[in-house]
Amino acid sequence: MYARRTSTITIGGSLVANRLGYGALRITGPIAWGDPPDRGVAKAVLRRAVELGVNFIDTAASYGPDISEDLIREALHPYPETLIIATKGGMNRFGPSSWGPDGRPARLRLDCEGSLRHLGVEQIDLYQLHQPDPEVPFLDSVHALAELQSEGKIRFIGLSNVDEAQVRAAEEVAEIVSVQNRYNLVDRSSEELVGICAQEGMAFIPFTPLRGAADHLTVAKLASKYEVTPQQVALAFLLAHSPAMLPIPGTGSAEHLEQNCAAAAIDLEEADLEILRSL
Repeated sequence: MYARRTSTITIGGSLVANRLGYGALRITGPIAWGDPPDRGVAKAVLRRAVELGVNFIDTAASYGPDISEDLIREALHPYPETLIIATKGGMNRFGPSSWGPDGRPARLRLDCEGSLRHLGVEQIDLYQLHQPDPEVPFLDSVHALAELQSEGKIRFIGLSNVDEAQVRAAEEVAEIVSVQNRYNLVDRSSEELVGICAQEGMAFIPFTPLRGAADHLTVAKLASKYEVTPQQVALAFLLAHSPAMLPIPGTGSAEHLEQNCAAAAIDLEEADLEILRSL
């Protein structure tokens, strides 16, 4: 199927992911708040993702909150042996437009144990700190994840919304297997981290991977050349740009999901990759 046409990436030395994943933020209500308009449709999208060869699903306790994780369990449990579920903790939700980090060790433990229940698992494959909390020493948060790992509640540790210094500091405390930062055609501020992930065998998980694609004339021209959508060009670029890339485009539509997965079959010419790199 489509997602299986990508190469794979090994996370933590043992989790083998097809390099086109699925981000489960959009299966909840607007702005990741509350229930989706139709829970049945949301679950059908999750099932279709797995049918298309997606075996890496990224979610978070704050999506809903908890609703994304519940829908994943309802749609896919008992999980296929090859399915990798990544989630995140340490983010408060007070309303649709209200997000705020909470990296206290007690909060991370609460979030992790909640995710175990909502996902219906005894161990989370990849657990990520959602965002460093400026009110909490960063390494206190990392130590909390390492403790949860030692207890067997999480298998591997990842970080999100971090810079290189934070990654380096965290590596002194625990093995870090992934970094999830914003990255797309119009925002490549994490380019250095992409390179570090490739060098050190970590996965780089770009969120908002499609941002800017539909608004750029050059991308539109290339989409016309390949007879695909600008969003598909954006995904094909990410997959070709670095072997560490594990894009997680999200959608609540089966049609859009299929279009995203079809990007795995697009083979961009090197000259066109250079054009996209220069944007």
